[in-house]
Amino acid sequence: MTAINSDLPVIRRGYGEGRTGQVHYRRCRPHSSEQPARPLLLLHQSPLSSTQFERVMPALAAHGFDVVAPDMPGFGMSDAAPEGASLDDFAAVIPAALEVLGCTRADIVGHHTGAVLAAVFAAEQPQAVNRLILNGFPLLGQAEREHFASFYFGPKEPKADGSHLLVAWQNRLRSTPGWTDINLMHRYTVEALHRGSTNWKAFPLVIGADLHEVLQRLTVPTLMFTNTGEDLYDSTRRAHALRADFFAYAELSGGSHDIVDEQPEAWVRVVTEFLAD
Repeated sequence: MTAINSDLPVIRRGYGEGRTGQVHYRRCRPHSSEQPARPLLLLHQSPLSSTQFERVMPALAAHGFDVVAPDMPGFGMSDAAPEGASLDDFAAVIPAALEVLGCTRADIVGHHTGAVLAAVFAAEQPQAVNRLILNGFPLLGQAEREHFASFYFGPKEPKADGSHLLVAWQNRLRSTPGWTDINLMHRYTVEALHRGSTNWKAFPLVIGADLHEVLQRLTVPTLMFTNTGEDLYDSTRRAHALRADFFAYAELSGGSHDIVDEQPEAWVRVVTEFLAD
């Protein structure tokens, strides 16, 4: 993490109530302004939490957004969803975040699992979404489904020699092709272990979902956003091609699926330019 810039808005934390219990969130609001802040939700990838957006939230708030990044159910510090939860149950974190913002409509940016939940919600409740950004969208073929199903983020039985920790470390490296920042790999491995019993449960639902149908039902302005080094580059381009006459498209060069941490300034630029249109 970079040093805090005192000129930028500060991230605060809190809890709201949702269908699955308490929802932990991070919030960053602009300094006092004559214009009302524009509500913006950020939805993280598996198996992480709202910490994924700490490097970009102050910059987004400086652009005039009231930014809320919730931890999805069973991730970070939010209560877990019940056994047998559906994608709709995980997406129920969005109305809880809207309540925190005190509004009924917002822009939404989702990354990987967060992108799927954002799309599911926007397809069901378009009246609650202003603009939608799907950053790394898993519109997968069968071979890709099998590939991603081979990654295991779930509970790891503790071993006296600590070898289960090495398994978690190796899994993180393997699941992040093109990684360059070993400190980032360490941070994300530790975070994945923190809620390892629950922060993987949305992942199989994402892999198995009929996302073609979800994308076909979207009616809100939507940006398909990716970067050339991420593992969902091809699938995001495929998702864009599904409705190229309706979806906008943007990509960054290089990076991995940790692009938010790797290229925060460029990421913020793409997001704010689309939301400003």
